[in-house]
Parts: sequence; C-alpha cells; structure tokens
Amino acid sequence: MSDKIFVFGHQKPDTDAIGSSMAFSYLSNHRKNMKLNTEVVALGPANEETQFALDTFGLELPRIVTSAKAEGVDTVILTDHNEFQQSISDIESLTIMGVVDHHRIANFHTASPLFMSVEPVGSASSIVYRKFLEEGLEIPKALAGMMLSGLISDTLLLKSPTTHPTDFKVAEELAEIAGVDLETYGLAMLKAGTNLASKTAEQLIDIDAKTFELNGKKVRVAQVNTVDIPEVLERLDEIKSAISAYIEAGHFDDFVLMITDIVNSNSEIVEVGTDADKVEAAFNFKLEEGHAFLKGAVSRKKQVVPQLTDAFND
Repeated sequence: MSDKIFVFGHQKPDTDAIGSSMAFSYLSNHRKNMKLNTEVVALGPANEETQFALDTFGLELPRIVTSAKAEGVDTVILTDHNEFQQSISDIESLTIMGVVDHHRIANFHTASPLFMSVEPVGSASSIVYRKFLEEGLEIPKALAGMMLSGLISDTLLLKSPTTHPTDFKVAEELAEIAGVDLETYGLAMLKAGTNLASKTAEQLIDIDAKTFELNGKKVRVAQVNTVDIPEVLERLDEIKSAISAYIEAGHFDDFVLMITDIVNSNSEIVEVGTDADKVEAAFNFKLEEGHAFLKGAVSRKKQVVPQLTDAFND
C-alpha cells in the first residue's frame, strides 16, 4: 500500500464537503510540523452550486474515487461527515487517521486512536479555517473562496439556525482573503444551485441526499434549494414516482425530501414510504397527498434529522 492519505468529504458531495476537504488536504501537506502526504479526492461529481464556486476561484474538482483500497490507499481523513453509510465504499476496512466535522457522531467506530475535530458550527470549512490560523499558515485565495463557499452553502448565507455566532467573523475574514463581496457572491452562488427545471425527477431527489439509520429503519433524507416551491410541486407526481423507485432499488423504509425556499427560509416536506405517521409526528403536521409545509425550516441537520430521530425512536 502507498503512504498516501486520502482526504474527502461525504458521498453526493456538497460545497462544504468539497471545500473543506480541499483546504484540509492543503493544510495537512503544508504544516510546519507533521507534514503529511495527502491527496484530496471526491466521492462524486460536483453539483451546480459547487461547480459555480470552483469556476469562480479557478479550481478543478478533485478526481472522483469510489474505493481507497483500489487506489492503493489504506489511510484516510474524513471531512464534513463521520457516518460510515455516507462515506467511501470500503470505509470499514480503512484506517481513519482523522475527522473534521460539524455533524452528529453516529455509526462510527475505529480500531485505533485518531485526530478528531467536531464542533457545532455552521460548516466543516469553519473548523478548517481556524486550523489554518492555529498553524499560522497563509491561506491561498482560491481555497479561502472554497471554504467561504462551504460556509455560505451550509448556512444559507448565514441565515440558517445552524449558523454559529463565530461563523459571521469567519465569513467576513474568508471573503476578504478571497476578494469577494460576501452578500453578492453568496447570493449568486446559492442561486446557481437552484436550477431544477433542467433536472429529471431522478436527478432532483439525489442532488443532496443522505442515508440515516433511525431505530432500525433505513431512511433517506434529501434536500433541494429553490426560489419557487410551487414550481417544484408542479412535478409532485413525477417526483413521488421517482422516490418510490428509489426506495425499491435501495431497500429504504422511508424517503423525506426537503424543498427549501432560500429566499423566504421555509420548506415543503415530501414523504414517501412506510412511516408517514412518524414523519407527521416529527413535525406536528398533517401530510396531504404526501407533502406538507414546514415554516422556517431550512436545515436538514438541525430542523429535520433530530426531529425524525426522536419520532422514529418513540
């Protein structure tokens, strides 16, 4: 096996998964002490929002891999995730050297000690940025832009309840290094990810989707951003049909789709599966034709997954 270490974010990578892994790999390779031989890789293609960020800062998406062992690599560092079902296909057989994350810890175990930085902040990129400061290492402009993009994406331009008080200063400082106006760039980037009309229903429900094990049930929770929820709901029958096929193919028990209005900070929840009663209990609403409005909900991590976890455990 090679002495190379892979650094990567989760499957179906979003902007924070890509930005945090790119920046942390650079940091790891340029530390004053304990320099590592890492390569940043991606576990899937870039979505339109992420591609906008990459294009803006003149960067290429890291090469896509599906197995570390197949590449001769047996040691990895994870960013923006820790749950094994969201990671690389052979994660169970790899040595996890480190984790940089801002999500819950679940379905995670290692045979050896590791470096682990997990904080309840708005993005994994926020954590990586502070690690640059701790090292006293200059941040390349393009990587500052990618970390800023990850923070903007995960906090919906600092409007999400997942935004930590420290994230505002982080965003300002990264925007200055990246040479962009925070509000102007942030809104343009978010809007770049809302072009759903050109996507098939199958693509739409898989843009940003994660699997969660909830009390023995296999639940897929997906999210898409838009500026027009009614326009997406016009395709409801097509979307529900695609979800049903996805459930059957992936042997899921339930599928929850968040259609999030990034301008007004609300979501429509679409549910397909065997546990509609659990979903209704989670959000204290009544599903009509498989969907319901959820006022003020924009964060899957804070406003959907914890509530579903509680409901499925009752």
